[in-house]
Amino acid sequence: MGARDFIGSLFLRELFKGMAVTGRYLFARKITVQYPDEKTPQSNRFRGLHALRRYPNGEERCIACKLCEAVCPALAITIDMAERDDGSRRTPRYDLDLTKCIFCGFCEEACPVDAIVLTRIFEYHGETRGDLYYTKQMLLAVGDRNEAQIAADRAQDAPYR
Repeated sequence: MGARDFIGSLFLRELFKGMAVTGRYLFARKITVQYPDEKTPQSNRFRGLHALRRYPNGEERCIACKLCEAVCPALAITIDMAERDDGSRRTPRYDLDLTKCIFCGFCEEACPVDAIVLTRIFEYHGETRGDLYYTKQMLLAVGDRNEAQIAADRAQDAPYR
């Protein structure tokens, strides 16, 4: 330890340098977001809660191709397939376990009919593990409630598809 370091420590130079940094930020403009009242801007590509979509005539879009189930790296999607009287396939069961999901968006990219989408919804919770296990009816309800926002995001994102 040199004489210069000794004199600097004697006069608390490091303390005053730290206080100068604190003083600079004390009077600077605050950047903290007061969350429940203020929200930060969100991208239209934000990946939040999943939703199943319907066609405008009310029929569900999912054709039970099981591509989303196959591509899911976390194995969070479970689909059962049933054939209808007219020969088309539909899903009597479409379950999604959000405790397993990593929100990668692969299911959305793999879907040929744009049936499963990730919405902008990030404000959801579950108090037990079963609360985060979404059934087909729950996913369709999310899609029905948010179809306007989903369609607007899809229209805005169209050049990138």
